[in-house]
This record gives sequence, C-alpha cells and structure tokens, in this order.
Amino acid sequence: MKYIITLSLLLISVFSHASTKLDPKLAIFEPYLGTWEASFSMAEGQPPMTDVGTWERALNGKAIRTKHSINDGVYGGESFIFWDKEKEQMVFYYFTTADFFTEGTLEITEDGSFIAYEDVTGSSEGITQVKSTSSFKDGQFTVTTQYLKKGEWTEPQQRIYSRSNKEVIFK
Repeated sequence: MKYIITLSLLLISVFSHASTKLDPKLAIFEPYLGTWEASFSMAEGQPPMTDVGTWERALNGKAIRTKHSINDGVYGGESFIFWDKEKEQMVFYYFTTADFFTEGTLEITEDGSFIAYEDVTGSSEGITQVKSTSSFKDGQFTVTTQYLKKGEWTEPQQRIYSRSNKEVIFK
C-alpha cells in the first residue's frame, strides 16, 4: 500500500511538471507567464490607460497564448506565439476587438530581449506595421512600441509592466 501511494505521488508530480513545461524554443518567455499590468497616458488631456494582460502556456507547451484588455475591455486582443518550423523562426498572430489583426515574427536578441515585427490588416487608423521591443528585468518587463501610421513611424511609446492580480476583461 505504501508503495502504491508513493508511486501515485511520484506520477502526479511528473505529470503536473510535464503539463507546465514549455517547448525549449519558447523558454525565453518563461518569466513572462502570469498576469501583468501597466498604466500609461496616450496624449495630453486624455484619460489614463490601464493594460492588464496574461501570458500562459498553450497547446501542450508548443505555444504561448497572451490576452489583454485596456480599461476593462474598451480595447483588447489575444495572440498565439509559436515556433514555425518551415520559416525557422518565432511567429505570432494577434486578433483584436477593434476589427483588425496582425501577423508577425519575433527576433530574440543576445541579451534575452525580443523584437516583434508586425504587419497590420484592417486598421481604421492607417497603421500598417508595428515594431516593439520587450525586455525583462528585476521582475518587470518593458515594452517600447512604434507604429507605421500613414507612411510615417510614430515616436516610441514605453510601458512598464508589473505583476498584477487583476483580470483581463472583455465586454
């Protein structure tokens, strides 16, 4: 009986660890797993924005699923990040509540940061591309983003995300 209990506990431990394991190609994203929050301003005179997002293991560890909402669902989106064997690079798709989506690639840098390059389809604001750089340090991550809008790159915007207990809300 003691042997069966020990074996059962060992199997539970092995299977629970296996169910949280990421594909080695996705290991760079391990620190990002969980829920995050950043507050920021868009323009003078505009109300502040709060972005709440979650990063989670998906598809048996073969993908990362992210979802986020700004100001409790005024805007939001979901993405899947995965290794594309044919392209031999990290790719992602991002779908939004604003009737547009993006398709992109990720470049992992030597310092462990990553750069996302996105092609935008369906933006009513005239945005056709997005470039963002994300880096993780001291339990927070920083995202710096630029938009190619009507043929010109915007000034970089920076957001710093910290761990959060809030929920992503879609309306």
